[in-house]
Amino acid sequence: MAAAAGAHRPGPLKQQNKAHKGGKHSGSSQRRAGGRVPVKAQPRRRLRDLNRVDRRHQALQLRRQRKEAVLAEKRNLGSRDGPPHLVVVLLLHSRAAAHDTLRLLQSQDSAVVRADEGRAGGFALLCPRLKQRWRFVTAQAGDLHAVLDLAKVADSLLFILDPVDGWDSAGEHCLSCLFAQGLPSYALAVPGGTDLPPKKRIDARKKLSKSIEKRFPEAKLFPLNTEQESSLLLRHLSSQKQRHLAFRDHRAHLLARAAEFVPSQDSDLVGTLKVSGFVRGQTLNVNSLVHIVGHGDFQVSQVDAPPDPLSLNPRVVKGQKRSQDMEVQDDSGNGADEMEEDVKVLMKADPSKQESLQSEVVPDPMEGEQTWPTEEELQEAEDSLKANRRVVKVPKGTSKYQAAWIVDDGEEGSEKDDDDDEDDDMDDDLMEEAVSQGESSEEEAGEEESETMTVSECLRDDQYDEKMEEDEQMLERYKQERMDEMFPDEVDTPRDVPARVRFQKYRGLKSFRTSPWDPKENLPRDYARIFQFQDFSRTRKNLFRQIEKEETEGALVGWYVTLHVCNVPVSVMESFKEGKPLVLFSLLPHEQKMSVLNFLVRRHPGNSEPVRAKEELIFHCGFRRFRASPLFSQHTSADKHKLERFLRPDAALVVTVYAPITFPPASVLLFKQRSNGMHDLIATGSLLSVDPDRIVIKRLVLSGHPFKIFTKMAVVRYMFFNREDVMWFKPVELRTKWGRRGHIKEPLGTHGHMKCHFDGQLKSQDTVLLNLYKRVFPKWTYDPHVPEPVPWVRSESTLPEREVEME
Repeated sequence: MAAAAGAHRPGPLKQQNKAHKGGKHSGSSQRRAGGRVPVKAQPRRRLRDLNRVDRRHQALQLRRQRKEAVLAEKRNLGSRDGPPHLVVVLLLHSRAAAHDTLRLLQSQDSAVVRADEGRAGGFALLCPRLKQRWRFVTAQAGDLHAVLDLAKVADSLLFILDPVDGWDSAGEHCLSCLFAQGLPSYALAVPGGTDLPPKKRIDARKKLSKSIEKRFPEAKLFPLNTEQESSLLLRHLSSQKQRHLAFRDHRAHLLARAAEFVPSQDSDLVGTLKVSGFVRGQTLNVNSLVHIVGHGDFQVSQVDAPPDPLSLNPRVVKGQKRSQDMEVQDDSGNGADEMEEDVKVLMKADPSKQESLQSEVVPDPMEGEQTWPTEEELQEAEDSLKANRRVVKVPKGTSKYQAAWIVDDGEEGSEKDDDDDEDDDMDDDLMEEAVSQGESSEEEAGEEESETMTVSECLRDDQYDEKMEEDEQMLERYKQERMDEMFPDEVDTPRDVPARVRFQKYRGLKSFRTSPWDPKENLPRDYARIFQFQDFSRTRKNLFRQIEKEETEGALVGWYVTLHVCNVPVSVMESFKEGKPLVLFSLLPHEQKMSVLNFLVRRHPGNSEPVRAKEELIFHCGFRRFRASPLFSQHTSADKHKLERFLRPDAALVVTVYAPITFPPASVLLFKQRSNGMHDLIATGSLLSVDPDRIVIKRLVLSGHPFKIFTKMAVVRYMFFNREDVMWFKPVELRTKWGRRGHIKEPLGTHGHMKCHFDGQLKSQDTVLLNLYKRVFPKWTYDPHVPEPVPWVRSESTLPEREVEME
């Protein structure tokens, strides 16, 4: 050790000899290259040849460009040329004072306050002295859909906390959903607390600061009791760095400030919705589709340019400035009150360039069949038949015509067999549900019976018994989840149906990881209705590159426009009149089409109820929300992924559904609706891919027990119950829970006993297993209409309402 420590080490001036370049001289390299010159070698060498000063200068330029981009974004937001700074005021506690907060924000020097036409309690704040304009919108933490919709388009969130408790249970639930969806820039304000003694006030502030460290690290609390403190808060909101949400940065979006519904001539239930608001995110093209959050996809007929109602300098008409950039036409047919003066038509939709609303492929039942022959082909067939008749004499009963009909009969028989296979597949699914789900069918029947019963309201005991029935159903689900954890994928072999019939759609695999499986094999009929990309990642990359580099024609960011949305149901306008936010997103190409979406999610720690595959869940994916019954599968790098029957709390799983195409990145929230109408957050994650070829494999495990054990032989029973089943599954490999592998050698008797050979001697307590596999597909249960959730019941503690009831 000492000798090694004191060994001589060469210094920086040690002589460095050239390395021998054997086989690298110019002649041999030129012969090997054959005159080819690598394309990417020259730029890389040029970058490597930069000296230290040039590299430092290049890094300085990049840093300066990024800094200028951030400063330009700050200056543009809320300025004269950009959209107003949209601030969503979110009350996280029932005692949080909304009225006092809004009054303080309105009491700014030389500020003009204008009431908001969209929502009650909202207002716009114009400060010509600061050259800034804000729009404030209020939301309650209990109204989940309104909070999430407003957070999708908000520039900043202003959380109003209670000076003592911070937030209650509804606020905790709201924060969990917002963090999962993606949180924009935010600020924390604490109004009130002046009635507390000074010592208790300091202690309450310290306690509150400590409680927000987990949720909001490095966040600053702003007291909000005086006009000076409100001015500091506004300055912080306007100067802080904006946090970007990827799913909205690539799409144009707006929050409606005014709306008008014009019924169509055919029906009063459908018409044209004129939505006015400020364009945000990207340039809005009239030919692209728009998605009204919570209502669906629609086409736009034209875009108008009314006067800006929140202009910092009302004497300047923005229409004059816009007319220099785009050809402007007068709109003489518009009769809206706020659009009567100086209304300009920016653009009208071009039917040849407008995106179609077609979301599904209409499958042709005759596709793949023989097409109807043309007249020339019929004439050629007739000539060939005549020629054959002249040359060949065919005896009766053995003509080619009759032989062709015999083949057709066989083909018809095979088609009938295919239909029978599909019927058997349906029967298998029904049997599978009956065997694997256990008591689920009885539970559903019980639910249907309880729905049809009419019970008097005065019978409180019966109402309590209904709750007990729900508890019993939940207990059964807990038992099923526990059994699936203890004995994964194991099922009992049926006694009344032969196993070769019951499991006829399953197959054995030598290796789940390496055995091939054709992704185009035995696809369901629903796959004929969806769209698939040849290379989804390349399409996404090209589309986003086009958005960043190419300038599209349309309404620029910051313009106040009116969109004429066609064929909108009147329920959208009724929802807007009730005070619900009206949010519009423009769709990228192909985003209205249906495909198979895969989400990578993880179980939310605040929910522990068992969630079974194919249960109806509510999805909030990016700017969409819908209902669907998903499949759960493992997240691996292999080409096959094993189905999971329950949503695991300890691992990330992939959720597969039929849904409209969405280009990632996009966040996803999974909710489950209770019987009382409330929505529980059960999982959060992001969009993984749009890939119908992702193979989800369902595994069934049949178990048997060793009856007689020899050196490497064993007699196994209870796996099958007749000789034919043993012969049918003889090619499938066996394994044991203790790691032995083997195969079926021969059946013994007629009651399902079989002689098996293994690679070692079995233990008496070991279990013999046989794995069967089948590809499964999600059910087409997509529903874009999600019912409004019941407002979350507030409680003083941050426990969920479910646990508060138990207490």
